[in-house]
Amino acid sequence: MSRHRDFTKGNIWMDLFYFSSPIMFAQLLQVSYQFVDSIWVGNLIGANALGAVNIAGTVIFTVLSFIIGINNTTLTVLSQQKGKGDEHGVARYVNAFVVTLTVLGIIMGTVGFIFAEPVLKLLDTPSSMLDSSVVYLQINAIGILFLVGYNFISTALRAVGDSKTPLKFVTVAVLLNIVLDPLFISVFHLGVQGAAVATILSQGFAFIYGVVYVVRKKIIPLKWPLIPQLSEVKLILNLGIPSGLQMAVISAGAAAIISVVAGHGEAAVAGYSAAQRLDSLFLLPAHALSATVNSMAGQNIGVGKWNRVKKIATYGVIYNLAVMLVVAVIISLFAEFGVRLFIQEEDAVQFGASYLMIVAFFYPFLGINFVLNGIVRASGAMYQVLVLNLLSFWVLRYPLSYLFSKIMGEDGIGYGIGVSFLISSIFAFLYYKYGNWRQKKIFVS
Repeated sequence: MSRHRDFTKGNIWMDLFYFSSPIMFAQLLQVSYQFVDSIWVGNLIGANALGAVNIAGTVIFTVLSFIIGINNTTLTVLSQQKGKGDEHGVARYVNAFVVTLTVLGIIMGTVGFIFAEPVLKLLDTPSSMLDSSVVYLQINAIGILFLVGYNFISTALRAVGDSKTPLKFVTVAVLLNIVLDPLFISVFHLGVQGAAVATILSQGFAFIYGVVYVVRKKIIPLKWPLIPQLSEVKLILNLGIPSGLQMAVISAGAAAIISVVAGHGEAAVAGYSAAQRLDSLFLLPAHALSATVNSMAGQNIGVGKWNRVKKIATYGVIYNLAVMLVVAVIISLFAEFGVRLFIQEEDAVQFGASYLMIVAFFYPFLGINFVLNGIVRASGAMYQVLVLNLLSFWVLRYPLSYLFSKIMGEDGIGYGIGVSFLISSIFAFLYYKYGNWRQKKIFVS
């Protein structure tokens, strides 16, 4: 257990930095899956194919998000067990998560494959992009268990205080993807289909490597799955369903915004697609901080150290503001250069660069959401975070992007989204400050 960090004592600033850094780097590598796909697809096939991949990627994440959300409860459940020093509890819930996620992965992968085309049509996917989008979505649905599997192992490790080991698995997958992408796209002439196949093969190898490595090193108690107790499954679903719905709300909201963008033509879709690839990269520090404070706060909530939880929240917000302001400045200087990494069509490039420069200085407010929701989620208050995400996406982000785009044209999409970041951060702060999340108890003594 020497790899595991105890967050119930020690320097909070140092823990935030040293624990979040490997998470951010691992997420950077993971984002590079689609980043590499997009570079090859955009340059070797064209902007039209890039738009198809982005739309399909949004939909497959909507299918995946429910399972990923349940996976995210791993941080809450295991970190509280770890904080209490209950190693037997950690082992029981690792087993329960493995069984539950496997069953749900099979179900959701099947749903994603069967309903790929109808869903893409509902999103008003341009006809020129539809066939490629369907193929990309279906292949990713087939490989859903690989993605879920190695993400679970990584999340379980972080919950018990190990953020370095997951880097090994992600690094292997990314290196494979870099090699396989051009091979399947150009050498085998499979186009968009080749990009999808390369990705799931890379993820599959990373999953198998992760399982073998963790079992041999005994880093977490991962063994041959047994039927879990009913109480364990009930707890996972009680926390996991709202957490999964949080992710579904986020990804479905992203899909809805794609439909707003699609109303402005293929150039807007291609430009927005390229911008979203960069967007996912620029938001990595905020995502890493969210996972970090979830783990740190969870351990402290497990032993009732509420003063440290408050400090973790305060320091996390300050850290976020500093980092995301630097990110905003970088975006404002290099937005067009970044977009041109993916596409060359001038209209699409201008839209993507303009969008990024508009939303850049609203990123710190979105980061506040990530940090404070991570703290609240650590207590097990999943339904409350679900409500906050519903407000953020469906009451604010989607309506405002639609409204502003009607008033201001294409630029209105960025302004509407940015304003929604600001307002939703206020809601997140108010609930963190005055909500009843501190009274949440997920384990009965």
